[in-house]
Amino acid sequence: MHGKNFDIRISSTHRIRFTRDAFQRENRMLIDLLDTNGRAKVIAFIDRGVAETFPGLEQQVNTYMECMPGFDSRGCIIQTGGEPCKRNQQTLQEAWDAIEKAGIDRHSYILCIGGGAYLDVIGLAAATAHRGIRLVRFPTTTLAQDDSGVGVKNGINAYGKKNFLGTFAVPYAVVNDFSFIHGQPALERKAGIVEAVKVALVKDASFFQWIENNAHQLSKLHPHTLEEAVERSALLHASHIAYGGDPFETGNSRPLDFGHWAAHKMEQLTNFKLSHADAVSVGVALDTIYSWKCGKLSESAAMRVLHVLQELKLPIWHDALDLQSDQATPPQRAIYTGLEEFREHLGGELTVLLLKEIGQGEDVHNMDTELLDECIEWLATHHTLQARA
Repeated sequence: MHGKNFDIRISSTHRIRFTRDAFQRENRMLIDLLDTNGRAKVIAFIDRGVAETFPGLEQQVNTYMECMPGFDSRGCIIQTGGEPCKRNQQTLQEAWDAIEKAGIDRHSYILCIGGGAYLDVIGLAAATAHRGIRLVRFPTTTLAQDDSGVGVKNGINAYGKKNFLGTFAVPYAVVNDFSFIHGQPALERKAGIVEAVKVALVKDASFFQWIENNAHQLSKLHPHTLEEAVERSALLHASHIAYGGDPFETGNSRPLDFGHWAAHKMEQLTNFKLSHADAVSVGVALDTIYSWKCGKLSESAAMRVLHVLQELKLPIWHDALDLQSDQATPPQRAIYTGLEEFREHLGGELTVLLLKEIGQGEDVHNMDTELLDECIEWLATHHTLQARA
């Protein structure tokens, strides 16, 4: 037997930009960002909910693309976004059909304007059509702008599991247009702040301190404070992807998924009626309390985390935590099957990040379900006390 190994090194540039009113004629940010051979095609996919929130958006995007020198506009496609667009392949297939019909090729650009779920689907379409077409993401929600929209993952749900089908693909660029996030309903605008809390907890104690100091303004959705939180969170997420050593998650550690093993399972258990943001908030609360109860995190630090979540009016409890599995012997909470699904999604041994201190995590490879029971009961009690206060 003989052979040879070849090292293939791939370098990608992850472009993150911040602006307002990206499709105003006088805003040249997108024109200056894209390369063209003089005839590059460009097509835009727009989340229907965003188009309805901003009634003139489709025409504005069409006009902007038609006036881009050196580009051939192929118009806009409007589709229904939100979590339902990930539940089957219908939206994905429609996107592939539109890409093929428009003659989009590997020298073209796909613009995607929408929330995180819609970005996931169109990202998968772009990554698989012609084995990869350049994608420019325009996240429109707080949650997408400060977390998922600046990531390198795409996917849809299948076999009852979140993101079972998907790819890793670095988008050509991500444009965080702050004018979009201020058009969201207040609850959605606020809920997305949880990903800023999460990344601060695992990556940057000074950022957590800033969130703590500005929690009141953030809870009131003060525009400039919200924008600063989104920008700092987005850059921390992108920095980890670029410099953390494992952008495509070939190892076992996923520090940016702090609190997510429980969050993903709660979404499934509620048939996705529980929003991703609220699920993450509860998941962060649970893993913070577990970090304290298992002796890794001080009680005072754990209470700081819960206090910030409560100051931001983010949930620390959902009844899905208390659902019992009808398949487990002996009986146990249904949420615990999320640990195996979390392990399976990454492969290898179970790896869950817990907090050693604010701004620093530590991977563990076992979660004690008896201790988790204690943590869930603690949250149930204190969530009730909070509600009465």
